[in-house]
Amino acid sequence: MEWLKQINVEKYIEMVTYWVTTYSVKIIAALLILVIGKWLAKRITKLIIKLMEKNKVDITLVRFLDSIIYYTFMVMVVIAAAGQLGINTTSFLTIVGAAGLAIGLALKDSLSNFASGVMLVMFKPYRVNDYVDIGGVAGTVVSISLFTTELNTPDNQKVIVPNAGITSNVITNVTANPTRRVDLVIGIGYDDDIKKAKEVIQGALAEEKRILPTPAPLIAVSELADSSVNFVVRPWVKTGDYWGVYFALHENIKLALDANGISIPFPQQDVHMYQEIKE
Repeated sequence: MEWLKQINVEKYIEMVTYWVTTYSVKIIAALLILVIGKWLAKRITKLIIKLMEKNKVDITLVRFLDSIIYYTFMVMVVIAAAGQLGINTTSFLTIVGAAGLAIGLALKDSLSNFASGVMLVMFKPYRVNDYVDIGGVAGTVVSISLFTTELNTPDNQKVIVPNAGITSNVITNVTANPTRRVDLVIGIGYDDDIKKAKEVIQGALAEEKRILPTPAPLIAVSELADSSVNFVVRPWVKTGDYWGVYFALHENIKLALDANGISIPFPQQDVHMYQEIKE
């Protein structure tokens, strides 16, 4: 019986030796493919991105393609490593496809965000650094990824908006055009001189050098309100100057009207009291 045990031990040692010499090499080779492939994927992706930036490709598209290029290379690396282990890549791809279908059904909302992200990059309703109002949030676009758009609000909050919620709603790109119209409503008292008030407002606009000469600013009476005669004041400015001009005009028009004795009334009511006389 001792010789039988000796044969079994030798058989097991031979099997382990065969497995180690055969499969360990394949495992090591597969690991090397993964490590080197990942390194190459990063290097090639960075090279492609640099070439796109050098050729002045739109930054929004560059940032969007960054992840897609990298993960495409990584899928190729994983398939190559699987083939090295002796896995039938055709069957492997079939399994991956079936798994992808199952995952796709489970993550249909994420896929909707992905499809919306592709549409945003293709049609470019906004780009990085644009100030937009999307999905009920206003801010400056920091990045557009596969599934979300990242914004910085004016008070420096970071907001991440799902892409599907953007394409299904109204998109307002505030900075898309080079010029904007500043809309102001200025009220004067009913006892004040309308023509004089208009001249004073024109003078205040003339002193603001950031206002564009074309189109010419509009100053017109728009409403005879309860407590005031209202003017609409509509000058045009460069988009980047909008808020600076908006705030400056409110102050300068108020000071100019005060200096010329023209009042800016506030809502008020006259209350009449009657004393009831009892017999």
